[in-house]
Amino acid sequence: MTPRIVRTIAYLTLLALGGCGAPSTASVEPTAPIVAVSLPVQRDVTDYIDYTGRTDAVNSVDIRPRVTGYLVEMPFKEGSDVKKDELLFEVDPRPYQAQYDQAASQVELARAQLKLAKADYQRSLVVAKTPGAISQQDLDKYLAAQEEAAASVDARVASMEQYKLNLDFCRVISPIDGHISRYYLTLGNLVNQDQTLLTTVVSVDPMYAYFDLDERTLLKIRDAINDGKLVRHQGKDFPVLMGLQSEQGYPHDGMINFVNNRVDPFTGTITLRGVFANPLPPAGVRLLSPGMFVRIRIPLGAPHPALLVTDRAIGTDQSRKFVYIVDAENKIRYQQVTLGALQEDGLRVIEEGLTKDDWVVVSGLQQVQSKMLVSPEREPMPIPVAEAEAAAKAAETPADQTPAKPAQPPGAPPATKAPARTDPPPAKQ
Repeated sequence: MTPRIVRTIAYLTLLALGGCGAPSTASVEPTAPIVAVSLPVQRDVTDYIDYTGRTDAVNSVDIRPRVTGYLVEMPFKEGSDVKKDELLFEVDPRPYQAQYDQAASQVELARAQLKLAKADYQRSLVVAKTPGAISQQDLDKYLAAQEEAAASVDARVASMEQYKLNLDFCRVISPIDGHISRYYLTLGNLVNQDQTLLTTVVSVDPMYAYFDLDERTLLKIRDAINDGKLVRHQGKDFPVLMGLQSEQGYPHDGMINFVNNRVDPFTGTITLRGVFANPLPPAGVRLLSPGMFVRIRIPLGAPHPALLVTDRAIGTDQSRKFVYIVDAENKIRYQQVTLGALQEDGLRVIEEGLTKDDWVVVSGLQQVQSKMLVSPEREPMPIPVAEAEAAAKAAETPADQTPAKPAQPPGAPPATKAPARTDPPPAKQ
């Protein structure tokens, strides 16, 4: 016989044996699943919006030479802080020194010619006192020669000033206090006036942070200002917070000191700028540099009371958000909610749809459904950040250093965890 026929005979035999027995009268009661429930956390929160941005220097300068020549000196250290008017580069000054000396000599020559022209004119005036000794035409010539010599002096002096500027421009100095980049050229290289990029200098304190605000939030902020819910600092600036990638939360306080004059019609956003202090620690380095990725938080209004739950208690039904609540009959109830901002400890603000006495299902949402009978296990609202820190600490503890549980006396019952809140939901009347 084939295996299939053997299985069929065995199945029919079992059916026959089962039919000969007496019918069972006992029914199995379905067991209500155990679910963890918690009351919402109540505390004061401040509404805010979060964005991402990039830092930028308040002042940024491309260092270029203002004369053409060969580099002969570069006294600064790459990547260091420099002061305003500190020497960065020097172009060979000898050609410009020679031009300046020549121009200075031309000035002296012109002044000597002016001195002679003045003397000739004064003598002509003395001679003119004798009738018929000199014509008026000759007097005019002497006067014109004096004025020409004076103009020549002025022209030579101006030319000398130009050569003096070129000689001064051989010393390339820093126009600002800031942090300097590397050498883009080394000693002996030819640099061209106003063209060759030698290095860059950026200011470091304070520091800007640029970010883009969407049009909907822009209108929300302007409505809050008009309604008096959002007050400007000193009548002009708004507070703003900033956090770096390596930081928890937003520890840096700043002010929004610029809002662009138009909304970008292609992205529907407007550019804002916050300014933040970037001090130098006594024995360290500045924290911020231009071009860094930062997290931006804008507070909206004053603190107000709110209810908060963990994000894992929130479900998604297409575009709607909901939570499951255990009612007085220990049955699951579907409740649609309106979400608010996510707080630093990982709890989410619930703006609408929840009361402080609602027991919210905080785990196993996929195992329950509306009107299902459950057995609630009450516990404090889980704090995501605290749980993550505890898990990280446990992961860092070596296996052989795990603290042992205290021994119990012989015959003692096993220890149980006491619930944080034992008052059950009110019974149905």
